[in-house]
Amino acid sequence: MYHWSDEFMAEDHRQEILNEVEHIRLEKLVVSTRVYRPGLFARTMFNFANWMISVGKQLRKRYEIPTADCSHSTTGSFAH
Repeated sequence: MYHWSDEFMAEDHRQEILNEVEHIRLEKLVVSTRVYRPGLFARTMFNFANWMISVGKQLRKRYEIPTADCSHSTTGSFAH
């Protein structure tokens, strides 16, 4: 005996599963292509870190290079 309703229900479930799989695939695609946009805290910390790096380079230039030249001085003073 042929049960067309069983076949129809099986096809309907198969189509629902395929639709759900496609939906999940599209969600993963959207998540993977999302552009990273940092918030206020992240931007502030990034700018603060860059400022600290630049100040550190300036301080090294100011204090480390004169100490190398200080060995020629008779007093060994760090004052300029």
